[in-house]
Amino acid sequence: MKKKSLKNIFISSIHQNAGKTTVSLGLYKALTTRKLRTTFLKPIGQQYVNVGALSVDKDSYLIGEVFKLGRRLSEMSPITIGRGYTKKYIFNPNKDYHTKKIVKAFNSLTKGKDAIIVEGTGHAGVGAVIDHSNADVANLLKSKVIIISGGGVGRSIDEIVLNKALFDLREVEVLGVIVNKVLPEKYDQIKSTLTRGLANKGMKLLGVIPMDPLMMAPTIGQIQERLNLELLCGTTGTTRRVKNVIVAAMEPHNMVNYLQDGTLVITSGDRVDNILLAVSSHLIHDGRRFQISGIILTGGLMPNPKIVELLKKSSIPVLITNEDTYTIAGSVEHLICKIQKTDKDKIKEAEVLVKKYVDVDAILEGFNGHETTAKE
Repeated sequence: MKKKSLKNIFISSIHQNAGKTTVSLGLYKALTTRKLRTTFLKPIGQQYVNVGALSVDKDSYLIGEVFKLGRRLSEMSPITIGRGYTKKYIFNPNKDYHTKKIVKAFNSLTKGKDAIIVEGTGHAGVGAVIDHSNADVANLLKSKVIIISGGGVGRSIDEIVLNKALFDLREVEVLGVIVNKVLPEKYDQIKSTLTRGLANKGMKLLGVIPMDPLMMAPTIGQIQERLNLELLCGTTGTTRRVKNVIVAAMEPHNMVNYLQDGTLVITSGDRVDNILLAVSSHLIHDGRRFQISGIILTGGLMPNPKIVELLKKSSIPVLITNEDTYTIAGSVEHLICKIQKTDKDKIKEAEVLVKKYVDVDAILEGFNGHETTAKE
């Protein structure tokens, strides 16, 4: 079935968590702002949520909720892969089954549409174990690819070229590259170097997005859920964002220098001095915006009941764990939280970042005179 002038954009990356969802959200908004009737497809999802009787990829669910596409969720997420799926497939392969489901979903979603964003999973080769790598699917759907890379130069170009080689092998055109999470102090240098470096490899730089603290910041509730911590008090504050984390193993007169708005304090449950300092800093604003985002009490130690009562009155969310301070601090530091539908600030920020830093018009120009035919 021919779909003339369909803007058929496949979002790939050089590794997981490079920013595909951020780009997908922002690009979807940018396309609809340009009056293009747009839809979304995640052909193969690895992380999913249960919506009624459906298992729906998390990104499809997010896009569906943000842009009111809920009625199309089953088509937006035709295949989800749970634990043990790949092993079963290896011993009982059925490539045609996956192919037919993906093509059927694509053709249904694109009826009457001007554009579709197809979001891959990880790098170009992910999915090969079930005979549907990102490169295979992009070829199947006759998409054009945008590769998302993390900040940096040498390693980024090396990995971009490696991914492009697989797309080339599958005869898939790469529209260009978007580089995400670039350190602000290195922004201009990296942008100019990558522009030349990618041009030397026959590729176009479509955008450079600076590292944004908001996009990296989890909420207290997300930390609680992901690390399976118990909430002692402060239920109403679990939506607070963690902008800064300190391990309060120092004396209070030193700790006070590290407290700032949005700080998560991690301390042993018996360090009453630091607990009280966090509470007093939260309650005494001194004419400035200041809010302790939360406290994690470690070591399975609980402060005196009078201190617990004070914590409850402060409205600070307090989490407790049996883990030691440095173990839990390491877990928080390496925590990666996908954007959720409740993250309205992150969703808005994603739209702003793409609008400001990505050349959407250059992406659309890449489809001039192009026809898309999904293989039946």
